[in-house]
Amino acid sequence: MADRVYVNPVDRVIGWFSPRRELARFYDRQSLKRAYEAASPRDPWKPRRAGASANADHIADASTMRSKARSLVQNVPYMRAGIDALVANVVGTGIMPRATGQQADVLNTLFKQWCKVADADGRLDYYGLQAAAYHAMEQDGEVLIRLRARRPTDGLPVPLQLQLLEIDWLDSTRTGIVSGNTVVNGIEYDVLGRVIAYWLWDQHPGDVTITRGSRTQSTRVDAANIIHLFSPERPGQGRGFTRLAPVINTARDLQLLMDAELARKNLESRMSVLASGDVASLANPATPSAIADPDAARRNGDLGQLGSGNIIQLPAGMNVTHVKPEALPGYVETVKLYLHLVAVGMGVTYEMLTGDVSETNFSSARVNVSNFRRGAERTQWLTLVPQMCDRIWRAFVDAAELAGKIRRADYTAEHSTPRWDYVNPEQDVKSDLALISGGLLTPSEALRRRGYNPDDVTAELHADMERWNALKVGEVSLLDILLLLQKAQTAAALSAPAPTPAPAAK
Repeated sequence: MADRVYVNPVDRVIGWFSPRRELARFYDRQSLKRAYEAASPRDPWKPRRAGASANADHIADASTMRSKARSLVQNVPYMRAGIDALVANVVGTGIMPRATGQQADVLNTLFKQWCKVADADGRLDYYGLQAAAYHAMEQDGEVLIRLRARRPTDGLPVPLQLQLLEIDWLDSTRTGIVSGNTVVNGIEYDVLGRVIAYWLWDQHPGDVTITRGSRTQSTRVDAANIIHLFSPERPGQGRGFTRLAPVINTARDLQLLMDAELARKNLESRMSVLASGDVASLANPATPSAIADPDAARRNGDLGQLGSGNIIQLPAGMNVTHVKPEALPGYVETVKLYLHLVAVGMGVTYEMLTGDVSETNFSSARVNVSNFRRGAERTQWLTLVPQMCDRIWRAFVDAAELAGKIRRADYTAEHSTPRWDYVNPEQDVKSDLALISGGLLTPSEALRRRGYNPDDVTAELHADMERWNALKVGEVSLLDILLLLQKAQTAAALSAPAPTPAPAAK
């Protein structure tokens, strides 16, 4: 009975009368032991609202986090730089659609004309709206794009415009049952859980035009006219959270540290003096350090200012102490550490966040950029293209059909994301050429990776070759001369000796 070492006295007593019940109590107690130390009841950390749904978390916290995120982006330089880096790399100059169906030429021409007048507010073009929408999505966590149908008499290429709305327009206070449908956090769902409507305020609830005492109301807008752009992270999540959520407190504490250090530097640049003694001895106007009102000096402790470059003799009994603020050790290292944490939490590189490349070499820069690009492509193809670009393209095609510009709706299209700049152009091009010659990569895929449309490049190259072949230098075409020069350049490159590798950095 070696196992009885683990049995408590109560179980032993029960075992004298019923061994079966003793064993049952013993095995039940063993099953209560935790397989994971993190689940131990002795751990004092208790997560808030454990088990709450994503929508419950959003109702409780999203508004406060959104306000804090906006304040950080507006007031903290490196937070603004991080958001701008995301927009510049994910959206850049725009994610461009291109029709590929039978009516491709007509649709592409119409879309190019419509891009200039797509903004219902008349401030941005279509690609500017993309950048503004993505900026708001990352900063606030979500943004609304309202599809506005227009009259044919408005003179637009197609009767459609886009209105960009901050998420504040969504009535987050509306939750309950409306006409048999469930409304949660301003979004109306049918019995199958599909989004069928959004409840929008008549105007922005924080607008300065709202007069005191006036009441605004929310109106039901069909979901077919609303694009709700956000990145869902949990199953069943109906609203988005700001990307800055994990770093809000860290950025705030870091900014407090930097403000305190700046205040210390300001004090350090000014000489402060503490004087003790009887101020009555300073009341003689004949002395350079005389005080006009000794009684006032006793009350407020102000003994006046020290003249620059003067040599002042202090009276007997007057003691002087210079104030010297002490520098905080390890300040630069602490700031860099926390900036690295903020960059990781935002999903950008430290160099993008700070502009500091003093400790970056080529290898580390290439690894960081590669990892960042994977995250950026995930956002492009899993969030922006399906949620925003495809929806807008379908609405554009429907509007073109409604206006009689095309025979029938054809939604077939491809989207091209902004091309990436080379980290090392020469090595990257040689790597692609080697993959193509080895059959591991097609020229079309290589062009797509760099943001070019293969059909456009092929057509342009074909036109250039025909034009060069028609141009003659004597009896030889310009195309033959260019090919001859290219062959000579390639032969020279192959016969050149390999460069001597640089010595490793110590």
